[in-house]
Amino acid sequence: MKFLIAVLLPLFWMGLSAASVTMEVGEKTGLRTWQWNHDGVSLRLVQRLPDQTRAYLQGRGFPAEIANELATSCFFGSMFRNDGSLPLDFDLTTWKVVHKGKKSQLLVREYWKQRLQDQVVPQAARIALNWSLMPTVQHFQPGDYNWGMTVYGLPPGESFDLHLKILLDGKPVEATLSGLQCAPEKLN
Repeated sequence: MKFLIAVLLPLFWMGLSAASVTMEVGEKTGLRTWQWNHDGVSLRLVQRLPDQTRAYLQGRGFPAEIANELATSCFFGSMFRNDGSLPLDFDLTTWKVVHKGKKSQLLVREYWKQRLQDQVVPQAARIALNWSLMPTVQHFQPGDYNWGMTVYGLPPGESFDLHLKILLDGKPVEATLSGLQCAPEKLN
């Protein structure tokens, strides 16, 4: 049975307003999902087991060693929706991963393109990875949505906070999602 924990987080947007974050555990998978909601905008983050990511990458032609490096970098399935009435913009390079008091950036499409530049990886595999990752910069009109993987650069099982920034109708909205956790190497 799924369990749900709801937490209210403060956001800074023309003063202090509230958003909600929920966390649930999949009944069959045991994987955790976090969902942030604010003014009709939602971000859903679903843990991906390293084996899921390894299989995906190797199935597209990545050598095992490189697939393992990526798979153990904390992938989440990520879904953004704009069901509100205002246009939404985001740039993932402005988001921060906070782990053990240190801030780092998400590992976005451009990072992986550069990181894999000198590696022996088939072009088709590179294209598959690029298209499977959430776009780094995106604009959503009301009703728009997209999904892709986001990568946090942490080992399996590590907990972290995510500080996100978006623009709603050009006005900044910031939030911190606390207590996110990379999927462990194996579920018990």
